[in-house]
Parts: sequence; C-alpha cells; structure tokens
Amino acid sequence: MPYKAYHGKTGRVYNVTKRAVGVIVNKRVKGRIIAKKINLRVEHIRHSKCRDDFLNRVVKNELVKKEAKASGIFVSTRRAPVVPRTSHTVKGKGIAVEEECPIRYEFIA
Repeated sequence: MPYKAYHGKTGRVYNVTKRAVGVIVNKRVKGRIIAKKINLRVEHIRHSKCRDDFLNRVVKNELVKKEAKASGIFVSTRRAPVVPRTSHTVKGKGIAVEEECPIRYEFIA
C-alpha cells in the first residue's frame, strides 16, 4: 500500500511492469514541490475521472452546437459559475424565538 502522503494524488505513468506501475507524483516538501517517482501495485491505482468529465462535456457541446446551427440560434457553450442560493426564512413549528446577545462586560476595581 502506498504511503499516506500519496493517497488520492494524481500522477503520470512512466513505467509498467508485470504487477506494478511506476508513477510520477508531485509531493509538497516544506515550501517546494518535488516530483517523486513511486512504484505502485496495480490494485492500488485507478484512472482519474476528470478526463472523462471533460470528454463528456465536449460531446455534449458538439451536440448543442449542431442543434443550434440547424435552428439558427446562438448558444453559449461556456461553463457558468454556480450562482448563490436565494435567501429564505427558517420557520420553527411551535418553537419560541430566542434572541442571544453577549454578556455585558463589568469592570471590577
């Protein structure tokens, strides 16, 4: 099992053997980042999902652009940031509202 500093890290494969894979991983040591070469058993690695999300987004964007071109409208394929949720009031059922305030400071001489 790989050391705890490498758990969840993304790396690049540089060597493949029968039972293990050599991976280049960035490790932060004090103020700098060092590229480390580690050998991992095949059971302890998995493919990164970020590339899958990107490819799915590309396919979806191509379909949207094709439909927009056929209908003659403009469609933006850029990713928009998530907007904050709207405000709302939390209501308690049969619970009295209790106001809290700090205790007044009293100077004792």
